[in-house]
Amino acid sequence: MTRRHVLLLVAVTLMWGCNWPAMKFSLRELPPLTFRALTMTGGVMLMAAWFALRGTSLALPRAQITRVAALALPNIIGWHLASIIGLTQLAAGRAVILAFTMPVWTVLLGALLFGQRLTRRAGIASLCALTAVALLALEELGSLAGRPAGVLWLQGAALSWAVGTLMLKRVTVTLSTEALTVWMMVIGSVFFCVAALAVEPLPSPRAWSAATWVSLVWGVVINFGISQLLWFALARELPAQASAFSLMAVPAVGVLSSALAFGEAPRAGDWIALLFIAAAIAAATGVGLRSLRSDNRGQ
Repeated sequence: MTRRHVLLLVAVTLMWGCNWPAMKFSLRELPPLTFRALTMTGGVMLMAAWFALRGTSLALPRAQITRVAALALPNIIGWHLASIIGLTQLAAGRAVILAFTMPVWTVLLGALLFGQRLTRRAGIASLCALTAVALLALEELGSLAGRPAGVLWLQGAALSWAVGTLMLKRVTVTLSTEALTVWMMVIGSVFFCVAALAVEPLPSPRAWSAATWVSLVWGVVINFGISQLLWFALARELPAQASAFSLMAVPAVGVLSSALAFGEAPRAGDWIALLFIAAAIAAATGVGLRSLRSDNRGQ
């Protein structure tokens, strides 16, 4: 990897990790579906405008609409719905640890649903991930103010992400990655706008604090805008192992940034769970220093 790749990878990791406490700020004054509707709609408009300026075709053939909608259901709607509801019930640092069991569920569901070979490495990843989830679930169950339902919501989000990842590899679409992402987000934003209007009160922007406005701008510009564009560039240029290192670091950034933003002092169980999740992602994705050096030698 070049120095530019390293800097961009670090930037994306920091953006995604810091997004969890940023979302938590907004949820103090905004209901979850309204928050998702506002940030996703703003983000997809920003992305569409950027791609249009670059001359990237975002055309959606009529024959592809059903397939794109099917992909949007787990990748956008399921993931963002379950993760935001789970975040309303748990500390941001704990939520990001639970959400990032998604690579492990991808491996397990691939073996269960599509007959992929379940290797020893996958078994180790599964054991590590389940240990982390069990630790945090037991702490929530044992606490008087615990919210064990939040654990279930975050695991639902991770499972939805995993299903979506497997579908992306098996559902044939003729769209470019940019067009597919934009249209899945369009479908997701329509869903969240309709759902928010149906079950939540109308937002009152005049009552929002400065912190809420900043976190909303972060969600639109940074999370759904800049970080996605940077990720597209990195995904084209970097080996999968290097990208997986970024995935492993996001929970750690989320825990630390949440501690700084809210004074959420991570408990011993949080740190232990974080280590287990990092080990699980490393095992599930096959990341290791030896494999990374091998990829770099081949470039």
